[in-house]
Amino acid sequence: MLDCAIIGGGPAGLTAGLYATRGGLKNVTMFEMGMPGGQITQSSEIENYPGFFEHDKTGMDFMDTWQKQCFHFGLKHEMKKVERVEKTGEYFTITLEGGETVEAKTAIVCTGSTPKRAGFKGEDEFFGKGVSTCATCDGFFYKDKPVTVLGGGDTALEEAYYLSNICSDVYIVHRRDTFRAAPSTVDRVKRKENIHLITDSIIEEVLGDAMGVTGVKIKNKAGEITQLDNPGLFVFVGHDVNNAVLKDEKGEFICKMNDWGQVIVDLSMKTSLPGLFAAGDMRIEAPKQVVSAAGDGAVAALQVISYIQEQA
Repeated sequence: MLDCAIIGGGPAGLTAGLYATRGGLKNVTMFEMGMPGGQITQSSEIENYPGFFEHDKTGMDFMDTWQKQCFHFGLKHEMKKVERVEKTGEYFTITLEGGETVEAKTAIVCTGSTPKRAGFKGEDEFFGKGVSTCATCDGFFYKDKPVTVLGGGDTALEEAYYLSNICSDVYIVHRRDTFRAAPSTVDRVKRKENIHLITDSIIEEVLGDAMGVTGVKIKNKAGEITQLDNPGLFVFVGHDVNNAVLKDEKGEFICKMNDWGQVIVDLSMKTSLPGLFAAGDMRIEAPKQVVSAAGDGAVAALQVISYIQEQA
């Protein structure tokens, strides 16, 4: 019987493991198929995590020290895929791939979300080398340079506005002639002088070399192609929440979710199901930043400790 099963090995999961084990829990296992670290391991440089300002360190380097620290205090790591989490009576049953099951007093789910890919030529090749899905993370690399933003929802326009305060010019490419974002957001973007709207258009291809992105080819509704020599491309076409483990055998969610498939939690990371906690990018209103995910994990672990003490 585990004191706590942690599903997911990104910043939220690792921090939850650290706080749970240092807090006195003896049987804590993190289930993560690959090496822990999460999406940040794909970053070539980390600039916005407090206390970490080494330009020659990658996201992989950054997360390597987290693993060592967490495992030092007793967190166990199982490289096994979790199929689902269910509450069976007083405890949770964690079903693994192949049918194996593990019982746990509590569970913290932090399986994150995955940015959707737009599907244009070169997107995968240059992802992390000029193609980004996080303006807060990577915007500063393009200080006083022109960038392209793909998307037409609230996130795309809000991130474009954020970038407009850093970059020389921001070109928003959207496949329709109207935006899905809130009218107030659209109005604010239209009033910003260095934001340029390119509607009824798609990105056909991202261009680049060994150093990274050098530009994009844009195709309009008439089939005409133009080229922007912008070194940064930010893609905001939505996220897929990795929430499959929270569905029971009937395909129903075991706790309350919002319309976008994000887990509804309170400030303590508690879900609607007692003993089940969610942290990181899969929860509602997640900022999708490493520092925030780590905070979520710490809060969830402290709440797990309190929950177990109350049940004793």
